[in-house]
Amino acid sequence: MTARKKIYVVIPAYQAALTLKSVFSRLPLEMGQKDVTYLIVDDGSKDATAQVAEELVAERPNVRLLRHEANRGYAPAQKTGFTKALEEGADVVALLHADGQYAPELLPKLLEPLEKDEVDLVQGSRMMNRSDALKGHMPLHRWLGNVFLTGLENLVYGLKMGEYHSGYMLYNRRALTTVPFIKLSDTFHFDGEMLFVSAKKGLRIKEIPIPTHYGDEKSHLNPITYGFTVLGIMFKYLTGKYDL
Repeated sequence: MTARKKIYVVIPAYQAALTLKSVFSRLPLEMGQKDVTYLIVDDGSKDATAQVAEELVAERPNVRLLRHEANRGYAPAQKTGFTKALEEGADVVALLHADGQYAPELLPKLLEPLEKDEVDLVQGSRMMNRSDALKGHMPLHRWLGNVFLTGLENLVYGLKMGEYHSGYMLYNRRALTTVPFIKLSDTFHFDGEMLFVSAKKGLRIKEIPIPTHYGDEKSHLNPITYGFTVLGIMFKYLTGKYDL
């Protein structure tokens, strides 16, 4: 028997008033049997995200709200949540998006290898079977960009990942104390950085396939800017900027 883990789920939330509650309603009953705390990080939203989060805090004793007064971005919201989770003794930290694009229903499946101490990092990957991503209505330009950038990144980093662009990421304490995540970029490619820096440091990584879902959620990511960001990060890697 493995010891019961203290789990924190970090939920960066920006302009997520319309979707945040549905993310919680989709959590499987199995999550209620775990020692889990949910940290919603409201990243300076201008809509009713903070109000919805406060309602969830009132309804659920294991939900907490952290706030950025101004919008700081996706990566800084993660850094705030991860730092708080580590301060409070988390054994495992999961990242869950507030727009529901990454299925909350799959949290127990993704947590399992970490709870069993089999790995240090789990990525929910949409691209292990690439055709499934298209069936899940991933826009063709995003699919092509993902395939191209991932192929190039595998070449640069010497890895064989199915993708570097999923935001369904879970870590054990060892991963978050080994990778100096505060020093990583504040870009949307923070998750990809966490992957290759973890691999560089010899951490155990597991990819688990997840379904692709693209609905009516509003994306705050500009694909062209994102692509150039990824290329810039690869260049920095090649020039030794990630010898952390």
